[in-house]
Amino acid sequence: MDTNPSEANKPIFRRLYERVFPTVADFFGMLGEQSANAAETTRLLVEFMETGDVTVSQRVRADEHEADRVKASNLGVLSEAFSTPIDREDIHAAIMTLDDIVNYCKSTVVEMDVLGLKPDKHSLEMAMHLREGAEALARGFGRLGTDPAAAGGDAAAARKAERTVEKAYRRAIAELFQGDDYLHMFKRRETYRHLSNAADRVSDAAAALDNIVVKLC
Repeated sequence: MDTNPSEANKPIFRRLYERVFPTVADFFGMLGEQSANAAETTRLLVEFMETGDVTVSQRVRADEHEADRVKASNLGVLSEAFSTPIDREDIHAAIMTLDDIVNYCKSTVVEMDVLGLKPDKHSLEMAMHLREGAEALARGFGRLGTDPAAAGGDAAAARKAERTVEKAYRRAIAELFQGDDYLHMFKRRETYRHLSNAADRVSDAAAALDNIVVKLC
């Protein structure tokens, strides 16, 4: 028995049509929202690196929990979708890599707290370039539905930001491994590495964005 009043009130031909041709989910909107959330997390990460404010790091942690919820929701929609406007593999890659960016932001602040480390000039520099990459992704995913050709430039900007983070990472490591305070070296290296990993995921998300753009244009 149909217990949904709105469904029961629909004309029978409308109900049959919707069963044969289900409504396609707004995947572009979903990816736009998820990428915007990831960019906001990187902005908070930069704020933490500028101030060392523990309340800001707590907001980064809270963002990661929300990002997990969004990822699970988006994956659920994808798994149940009858059809998609682009390849499922590209949507899946975008969902996962955008979530990974947020995960590494959280890992950075968590380990800095656990290891008793304060932000330094290198972590701030890497976080700022990471934010640039995430904001480029947000612009690109945000306009897939309206101007996909322009999103290719955003993907390129995100990849450029990742390369800049890697250069900053190498400079930071070269400066870090001076002297004989090996315990500090290894502690600090872990946090630098999380920022580098986050940048790698920015590059991966840019590759997913590029794949989508190529198939749309």
